[in-house]
Amino acid sequence: MSRSKPRLLVLDDWEGRLRRSAGYAHLRELADASVLDGPIGELTDEELRGVQIVMAVRERTRFDRELFDRMPNLELILQTGGHAYHIDQVEAARRGISVPLWRRSDACEAAVRELTIGLMIAALRKLPAAIRDSDAGLWNGHLGATLRGRRIGILGMGLQGRAVARLAQAFDMEVVTWARPGSSTTATDGIPRLSMEELLGTSDVVSVHLRLSDESRGLLTADRLRSMKPGSVLVNTARGAIVDEAALAEVLRDGPLRAAGLDVFAHEPLPADSPLRTLPNVVLTPHIGWTVEEAFEEFATGAAEQLHDYLANDLDPRELAFQPDVVVYREAVGSVRA
Repeated sequence: MSRSKPRLLVLDDWEGRLRRSAGYAHLRELADASVLDGPIGELTDEELRGVQIVMAVRERTRFDRELFDRMPNLELILQTGGHAYHIDQVEAARRGISVPLWRRSDACEAAVRELTIGLMIAALRKLPAAIRDSDAGLWNGHLGATLRGRRIGILGMGLQGRAVARLAQAFDMEVVTWARPGSSTTATDGIPRLSMEELLGTSDVVSVHLRLSDESRGLLTADRLRSMKPGSVLVNTARGAIVDEAALAEVLRDGPLRAAGLDVFAHEPLPADSPLRTLPNVVLTPHIGWTVEEAFEEFATGAAEQLHDYLANDLDPRELAFQPDVVVYREAVGSVRA
């Protein structure tokens, strides 16, 4: 495709890592690229009118009809995440805006599953309280527990679920799983499948690895949380809306849960008045499962590769196969800020 360099706007590089990457240097060779420091809403209509390509960092900026109206020349949104909850894909398709599938980041996936194990250890060993006491000059004993010998129940045996299962086995944990009825997932690596009731009632650790959908939203209801094994731990690095957070706070306060490790929340940032913030048996992290240096390098490199192919009119049509999650977008995107 013979054309002058298009204008590319990189959004939400809060950490400043993208602009220092080799991938961003490649993007600048392909386009008139700039990084926006601050929300896109601060730009004027005139500044947005000339933007043809946007590189979005995960789900930090919402792309809706109002924003599309302000960007009449937008033709391509380069993704750095596996979901497009933040994009009104139906409206994008109507306007002829391409939203290619993310070219997967091995570093991002590794980071999420490593944090999953880290949250399990932090919750069982009561690390936040121990760190606070150490910082305060106290030498209090904090009686914790090991992963070894405990049963972990994994909700969702996709790519991340299977990887967490392998890591858990390396810690000598017994692994069981559950998958949604009708799930296409068949590869469970010999791991027993249990009913939801049995998994929750017998697992020492329950780890959530489901994508957000109509079926998974609110899956862990108050009744299901109350049915979990006494003294068990819940870890969620998938999507906050899968868990009834109000009920979770209750079972963490009154039982049966021992603790929880949470990196994702139904509303992000987690509201200041959330009861989860006040509970001593909760380990909270601000949706950092994916924010590692290696992932940002891969984000920029993958985006540069896709932009190169797009400008050469050589982008594989199969990469333009996002299925519009219309219900998910309308209900969830307003509260998503990854």
